[in-house]
Amino acid sequence: MQAISRRLGHQSLKPAASLSSFKSIYPLSDHHYGADHPRHASSLAAKGVGHLIRKGTGGRSSVSGIVATVFGATGFLGRYVVQQLAKMGSQVLVPFRGSEDSHRHLKLMGDLGQIVPMKYNPRDENSIKAVMAKANVVINLIGRDHETRNYSFEELNHGMTEQLAMISKEHGGIMRFIQVSCLGASASSPSRMLRAKAAGEEAVLREMPEATVMKPAVMIGTEDRILNRWAHFAKKYSFLPLIGDGSTKIQPVYVVDVAAAIIAALKDDGSSMGKVYELGGPEIFTVHELADLMHDVIREWPRYVKVPFPIAKALATPRAVLINKVPFPLPAPKIFNLDEINALTIDSVVSENALTFNDLGIVPHKLKGYPIEFLISYRKGGPQFGSTISERVSPDSFP
Repeated sequence: MQAISRRLGHQSLKPAASLSSFKSIYPLSDHHYGADHPRHASSLAAKGVGHLIRKGTGGRSSVSGIVATVFGATGFLGRYVVQQLAKMGSQVLVPFRGSEDSHRHLKLMGDLGQIVPMKYNPRDENSIKAVMAKANVVINLIGRDHETRNYSFEELNHGMTEQLAMISKEHGGIMRFIQVSCLGASASSPSRMLRAKAAGEEAVLREMPEATVMKPAVMIGTEDRILNRWAHFAKKYSFLPLIGDGSTKIQPVYVVDVAAAIIAALKDDGSSMGKVYELGGPEIFTVHELADLMHDVIREWPRYVKVPFPIAKALATPRAVLINKVPFPLPAPKIFNLDEINALTIDSVVSENALTFNDLGIVPHKLKGYPIEFLISYRKGGPQFGSTISERVSPDSFP
């Protein structure tokens, strides 16, 4: 036994000879397998994100060098941003304050261990610092289109945003801060949410002048809060209320394009730092035209009830008044949201001289087609059933 052990020991001390004989048969070149080879180089610019360690081919199992904390990752836009980050090999820290199920769908988007859910309290500064401790990129997607008993527009869209910017500044290692606001955010807006968003933008740029601000228009996608609401209401009640006369102009944008714009800003040479981008789709619709498009896809005859602004505000005011005065939570508004009604009193389109998708090298999708294909689930009898446009007959023509 000792002789056998000695022989095995001598063999284990000679790995170089075995490796050299292997290389003689199958020669390997370090030049083709190094992280500095062009094929494995990251497209992320050092100027924008600092000196990062990168390796791999740029896919999901690579290392992009980005460690991003995405606040609001469990929301509508958040899932698309996380997916874009994860597929390029980034580690994504997902702060959440709800149940364990709120982030479950995000875990599958990245490689093993790359999507890291972290429970936090948005009102606890130490909790926020903990979820940002390892990050070098912060993306703030936090926002809501209605108030609740726990969070007002001002606290959610201004106070939290300012706090994140201050903590990022103190952190010292945050290379990029991207703030997602709303198109139309202005201190003079009739909407409280848009005024709060504008105050949040100002606070971010004051604390971190190198931050990038994205201002998307109303976003369209599978989980959106406009076409889904309209289609559900139209199917349930056979008509759709139009606030005002439906003539307000909007510039809806595909949510995947907004996520792509955020990633493009991270990948650039730092040219997007300190700038504000207005992200609108390639087409401008009136509310009436967008509702017609929705009805075309779900194959239902459009029946509208035009609700004047004063009446719409009167219908929406009780919830806004009672939200903090009753001892129980009120249901979220669907159609008659007072703040949205106020926002609809003015057009929401991209400014003439604003930076847009074109400045980020992105061509946004038109809505007609794939971006609204999810609406076929509302067709009665299934996707292949229901009246098509060519089969429509005016209800007045029936005897």
